[in-house]
Amino acid sequence: MKPETQKLTFVEKTGYAFGDAASNLFWMTFIYFQGKFYTDVFFYTPDAELERSLLEKLAALLLLTRFLDMGFDLFMGVLGDRTRTRWGKFRPYLLWVAVPFGIISVLTFTTPSFSPNGKLIYAYITLCLMMMVYSAINIPYSALMGVISPDSQERTSVSSYRFAFAFAAGLVVQYSTLYLVDYFGKVGPEMSGVILAAAKAHGYQLTMGIYAVAAVALFFLTFALTRERVQPIQDKSSLRQDLKDLATNVPWLILFGMGTLTVCAVAIRSGAILYYFQYYVGNEKLAASFMVAGTLMSLLGTIVIQHVTRFAGRKATYIGLATLGAIFLAVSYWVRPEQVALMFVFQVLYSAVTGPTSAVLWAMFADSADYSEWRTSRRATGLVFSAAGMSNKLGWAIGGPVTVWLLALFGYRASVAQTPHALHGILLLFTFIPAVAFLLTGVGLLFYPLNEAKTKKIQSELQARQAATEAALS
Repeated sequence: MKPETQKLTFVEKTGYAFGDAASNLFWMTFIYFQGKFYTDVFFYTPDAELERSLLEKLAALLLLTRFLDMGFDLFMGVLGDRTRTRWGKFRPYLLWVAVPFGIISVLTFTTPSFSPNGKLIYAYITLCLMMMVYSAINIPYSALMGVISPDSQERTSVSSYRFAFAFAAGLVVQYSTLYLVDYFGKVGPEMSGVILAAAKAHGYQLTMGIYAVAAVALFFLTFALTRERVQPIQDKSSLRQDLKDLATNVPWLILFGMGTLTVCAVAIRSGAILYYFQYYVGNEKLAASFMVAGTLMSLLGTIVIQHVTRFAGRKATYIGLATLGAIFLAVSYWVRPEQVALMFVFQVLYSAVTGPTSAVLWAMFADSADYSEWRTSRRATGLVFSAAGMSNKLGWAIGGPVTVWLLALFGYRASVAQTPHALHGILLLFTFIPAVAFLLTGVGLLFYPLNEAKTKKIQSELQARQAATEAALS
């Protein structure tokens, strides 16, 4: 590839970013609202003993479905690497899977009139299908970043666009979901119990229908506005060899662990927000403004992070961000329920430093794909990114069930005043537990072996090999 063609246009960067906006209309809904949907709507019952039993079964369900899905992630990565179409390896999946993705997402937030056990089976089926279609479209989408440009800094820029749009979609979800659910469900202040749960069930279904239509359109735009440019030097390898390469890719292994811990921390804290404001603060409606304030700061941080990494490097930047995030979370433990302004201050600080971590991490995953090709002369971008996507799934697989299990352990009950023990559990989920996870990510990345100089050397040598291969074939 000629040097002048390595720069990507604003239109293509934006087009690529539309895909993550589409994904996050659902990913952020899962992170912030899925737990509350299941505990207070889908599985709602006035029977305390049945409620506790259902919460425990729900936690097991969330864990099982997400672990089962991780094998499918690897399958999609391998399939993407071996796909051959006139549109490329990864772009076609944006076209093929978008509509099934939208349909199944609505079914996942639909509450059928089944028995408790029937609902468990329905939830199991829809969650499994949802995770599969999410992998089928999101793994090729993520891998597309690894072949959209050979330049590391350009990929950091693309990653910043990607996560800026992801946060923008998160803003829509955070600000609109509760209001749309109440609007479409015709929820009134006089409602309670089974009637309230039924109204919200209808509201969730219609709200997800709107998100589904928007997501399908955004995926189509990503397909239309992007191109694949990076071709592997050696395009034929066995799955066994690809897996062996991945298992010995030390930078990737470290990033996988850090990605898992990061998503776990985000899943636990985000899942606790609605419970925190409804029961600890006493004003659930404040949660929307709280989440929006955090996402705005995350968005701002993600926009500027590419400029920070130019000088500090990705590794040092990530370690500093994760450490500061852990500190802000831990200190917020001592904020009292009436100190709402202080809650927002710590939310803004926490979000400003942890929001950009995903953009930095995914750019580093692209570098780990280059490292593997440089070391082995084989490139398996789809496998690298699908296995990297497994870190998201694993973090979510741990974080989501941990939140539900701890709620059950501390004696949480839906729509009633909580005991002091339950309130303390909610507070820990909101502060110290995710703080520990973030701190561990910063410590773990100290062992990451690639720095900026090494990355530039790898990319230069890969381009030289590519040029030599093209010259030999011409």
